[in-house]
Amino acid sequence: MRRRAGSVSSLSTVVVLSSLFGVTSLHAQEALSPEETARVKQVRAVRVSVPPVIDGDLSDPVWTQADVITDFHQTRPGNGTPPSERTEVYVLYDDDALYIAARMYDSEPDLIAAPVIRHGQGMPSDDRLVVILDPFNSRRAGYRFETNLNAARHDSLYTSVTSFSIDWNTIWDVAANVDGNAWVAEIAIPFKSIPFDPAIDTWGFNFGRAIRRRGEEMAWVSQNRTYNPSISGQLTGLTGLSAGAGLDIVPSMAVTRSKDYGVAGSTNVHWAPSLDAFYRLTPSLNAALTINTDFSATEVDNRQVNLSRFSLFFPEKRDFFLNDSDLFQFGNISGMAGGNSATSGGSRENARPFFSRRIGLSQSGSPVDINYGGRISGRVGRWNIGTLAIRQDEDGAIEASDLFVARMSANVLSDSSIGFIYTDGDPRSNNDNSVLGLDFRYLNNQIGGGRSFEADAWYQQSDTPGLAGDDASWGFGLRLPNNTGWRSRLGFKEVQRNFNPAMGYVNRSNIRDLTADIGYTYFFDGGRFQSAFAGVDAQRIEVIDGGLQSQVLAWRLLELQTNSRDSLNVGFNSNKEVVVRPFTLYTSPERQVAIAPGNYSFNEQQVSLSTGGQRTLVSRFTYLKGDFYNGDRDNINASVTWNQSRFFVMSASYDWNDISLPQGDFITRLLSLSTQVAFSSSMYWISLVQYDNLSEEVGINTRLQWIPRAGQEGFIVLNYNLQDLDKDNRFHTASSDLSVKLKYTLRF
Repeated sequence: MRRRAGSVSSLSTVVVLSSLFGVTSLHAQEALSPEETARVKQVRAVRVSVPPVIDGDLSDPVWTQADVITDFHQTRPGNGTPPSERTEVYVLYDDDALYIAARMYDSEPDLIAAPVIRHGQGMPSDDRLVVILDPFNSRRAGYRFETNLNAARHDSLYTSVTSFSIDWNTIWDVAANVDGNAWVAEIAIPFKSIPFDPAIDTWGFNFGRAIRRRGEEMAWVSQNRTYNPSISGQLTGLTGLSAGAGLDIVPSMAVTRSKDYGVAGSTNVHWAPSLDAFYRLTPSLNAALTINTDFSATEVDNRQVNLSRFSLFFPEKRDFFLNDSDLFQFGNISGMAGGNSATSGGSRENARPFFSRRIGLSQSGSPVDINYGGRISGRVGRWNIGTLAIRQDEDGAIEASDLFVARMSANVLSDSSIGFIYTDGDPRSNNDNSVLGLDFRYLNNQIGGGRSFEADAWYQQSDTPGLAGDDASWGFGLRLPNNTGWRSRLGFKEVQRNFNPAMGYVNRSNIRDLTADIGYTYFFDGGRFQSAFAGVDAQRIEVIDGGLQSQVLAWRLLELQTNSRDSLNVGFNSNKEVVVRPFTLYTSPERQVAIAPGNYSFNEQQVSLSTGGQRTLVSRFTYLKGDFYNGDRDNINASVTWNQSRFFVMSASYDWNDISLPQGDFITRLLSLSTQVAFSSSMYWISLVQYDNLSEEVGINTRLQWIPRAGQEGFIVLNYNLQDLDKDNRFHTASSDLSVKLKYTLRF
């Protein structure tokens, strides 16, 4: 067993740190001034002795006991204007759960959009009901629940007040139905499913509703056409809530048969029993234990074509690391340039001190066994706590390692926080490594005219043997977000040459990265068009030693959206790249095409058209043409989705680049075809086929997924890969694996 100097090898460290912060904590709820309290909308939750039956039928007499919320208003296309349809919301609770019902009137119920039937999918094109809960009434974080006419469940975790993780999930129940000229949704959210403080009887609370065919969004509480945990009302009267014993035990069993067709006798059958356990140390502080963790049912990554010299970013998709992931966010690094079209995903995420995909995955992306791990996370008083300890198995020449992450922040002022992060361990080498960082976040929703101001500042330093000095990273961000009129953002970060977060993410070092954007959104008073936007996004990255590395100016000349959610975008990009070392863009058995060192300036023009996702046939088409380094590029990126019914959806996408350079011409192709067959609201067959001609690989992922109820899942997953490494248009089977996995949640 490898034990690095200064490493943490015992889960007891997690408990000790959390206990120390728990002892010294203060009350979590930030008091509102009398003036603020008078402005906040409130609704009383009514306690009932007999809970409603969750069946999509509001004739249950218990609902007559609830207060009725009807004062919704438009956020789009109007701003505070009356909605086109009436909405009624009711709230009840008992010891065990919060019950929410909504009757959403619609004069044309046959036109209600509900293409999503699969649980866990986002609902960007569905007529939907949105519920936001902030159990700590902190106005800093919360939980988002969405459903549609198919009673599909989609839940999200706010990682900040303006962004949320759509991959987080918990256990809750919903039923929906059409009732005359309205559709009805009934929701039950067990108190066992979300952390809360029993001393707090008032929660942050909000609702939203969408009518997609009209491009209409409405909310109970909003500001500047948006709503989130920092912009919400309050749910009062919540007393005597029970989290039960607070114990969830989740055993699972996976059987995988894998074969590498390039190696004789490489067929393996692997049995992988695993166990996850979750325990509420307090109603707001959670402990988790994982043993022999299995990720065989995790969805595959979407392929990307890389035409740069910097690494791509792939998001986390594994449930164990997604739970409470908001508590591990540091410095709002991901959000500093979020929405800035001049930046890439990799540059936005650059300098993250903790990125969970570094754990349990090798450099090539293949799984590495996690023997066991533990996490303590949640909120104690004003403290937000995230601690994680993992024992990762050996992988080839890489010895087994003990990995540890601690993230703490304290709520200060009315909406701000200050905190630190510490990581210890290197999952991908035999070296020691640690990172220590400090951050501060400021939020003010009342700067005048209902506007908001956000600011972040952070500093971190790594410690790696053999890398002395120049091992820090720091940055700040300033934002004036606004959905109407002017909005602007400014961000800066410096990543020094030897900054090395072994459990983080760095795709560029020895650089200073400046991002900025400004734009104006205009909403039309009526007619076919809803909004128009124009602005400019910018990024400039300089080498600390001196000189430019990259610069992009993205002129967003016109972005026009109709009330039926069709859109037209026209833009112009101006690029500068300074290449110090040659890098390869294209490789085939006969040749390589590389970019030589030099200074390059090139411009691109693009136009994009898309249709509203609520339609039966949804399409998107983007054409980009312009210079590319010392040559030319034509790019077509297109997709089409056929929402045949809620039971069958098929999508195809195609990305094509025709690149002409003095050193050689080449074409890249990336194709994707996905299908979703829903046999019922609890059983789905999902398939994804991907191909790109740079790797000359075809990847097939098909899965049968059964979810009889939340917390219970069964999978049959096949991954099948073909290759044409010599590029002679003859593909050969490279590898395959077939997995069967069952998972069941025992809740006490």
